[in-house]
Amino acid sequence: MKKNKGFTLIELLVVIAIIGILASVVLASLNTARAKGADAAIKSNLNNIRAQAELVYDSATPNSYATVCSDANVVKGVSAAATAAGATWTSTANNAAGMTCTNAAGTWVAVAPLKATASTWWCVDNTGTSKLVTTTAPGAAITVCP
Repeated sequence: MKKNKGFTLIELLVVIAIIGILASVVLASLNTARAKGADAAIKSNLNNIRAQAELVYDSATPNSYATVCSDANVVKGVSAAATAAGATWTSTANNAAGMTCTNAAGTWVAVAPLKATASTWWCVDNTGTSKLVTTTAPGAAITVCP
């Protein structure tokens, strides 16, 4: 009696089906991880501009935040947050996809949309506030985080 060595077609199809299911689970998890990574980049970029804003307050126009959103380093930070959020921002184009950087003599605020959860924004301002905003999209007229 001769015994064939190898796998049957059914066995191969079962293995391929299991590999396909595992791959789909991994890809779904990977997309969630990418969105969370983008959110971390957005938060980090916005939080890092706080130090630059204080340098602007002390040097550009003493004791004034009036030029924070046009400072080259702040523009780079907010632009990097916008890129991580999948948007484009320049200091002359507030609210591009929810991006905002607003400044006045005594205040500044920067807001960016987050990717992992729709209708959420990360907000930082001159008072040291750094928080999640879920109520409504902050507009260009805000002066502190809501």
